[in-house]
Amino acid sequence: MKKVLYIAAVLLVLGAIGFTLANNKKEMAQAAAVASQTSKAIPVVLTTPKTGAIDRSFSVNGTFAPIQSLSLMSETQGQVIKLNKRKGEAVKAGELLAQVENEVLRANVITAQANYEKAKKDLARFENLASGEAITQRQLEEVKLGYQNAEANLIMARQRLEKSRIVAPISGIINESYIEIGSFLNPGTKLFDIVNVDKLKLNAKVSEREVMLIRKGSQAKVRPNVLPDKQFEGTITAIGANADRSLKYDVEIQVDNTQETPLRAGMYGSAFFAVADTRQALLLEREAIATSLQNPKVFVVKEGKASLKDVTIGTVANNKVEITGGLTEGEQVVLSGQINLREGTAVAVMK
Repeated sequence: MKKVLYIAAVLLVLGAIGFTLANNKKEMAQAAAVASQTSKAIPVVLTTPKTGAIDRSFSVNGTFAPIQSLSLMSETQGQVIKLNKRKGEAVKAGELLAQVENEVLRANVITAQANYEKAKKDLARFENLASGEAITQRQLEEVKLGYQNAEANLIMARQRLEKSRIVAPISGIINESYIEIGSFLNPGTKLFDIVNVDKLKLNAKVSEREVMLIRKGSQAKVRPNVLPDKQFEGTITAIGANADRSLKYDVEIQVDNTQETPLRAGMYGSAFFAVADTRQALLLEREAIATSLQNPKVFVVKEGKASLKDVTIGTVANNKVEITGGLTEGEQVVLSGQINLREGTAVAVMK
């Protein structure tokens, strides 16, 4: 009997301890949940879009491209016997780059020349005979046809011989060479890539609003990203007549490539278009854009939580962007701290 009472007492004590521990665990979980909610609040700095005067001058980014670029293809057949220029070397228009074997072509020209001279003499003789009515008109026409065929064959033979001399069609730099001495060429074989970087063109895109502010022949200030302190005078040489799918228009700005600061095709740069005009617009700090300017979104704060919102932008001027849709004046927008935000994230506003 005593043993049973002892066991019951032990079980009662253990049950009391278990209940106390479970109750404490529940209270700790509740406290942890409260702490977790508090710690999840991301500190942010807010701003609001405001109406102000905007300078209609604007900047765009682009990529430098050579003023001329081409891939030179073979127009003849045969083995390369001489290679005068290689990758990275400068060439002048008309300069001999490579020579293809041409002994047979030279023989063809000699034969064609002889046939032409014979046909020419035959024609002169038959014309004299025809003036004395010693031959028929049909015979004369046949000789004329033979002369014309001989002349055409001579022209084609000379052209085939000339094409064995591979010359540079433009001045520039050999960016890539695809042949060596001994290479066998066929018509259409790729030989060289030649680029002319004496002048460069900055290829950029502008919005439908911006394209109305520029004209062909107007000036622009061009800066390469690798030389931010260097400025080039550029001239607008082309403006696209048709927008792409993103409603952007192609613009080409041509600049001289100086010896002091030689640029390379493929480098990034920017162009600034000065427009002597201002207007009122809804403006927001550029750093408040949480994504790219091509697909702009901002985080707005409502009831202590962040919400990602699509916006449309117009002119970008210095550190301000024009908001043309998606926001109203006075809305609370996250200026800094966006990197840690997600849709619905709690925020703690820093003053």
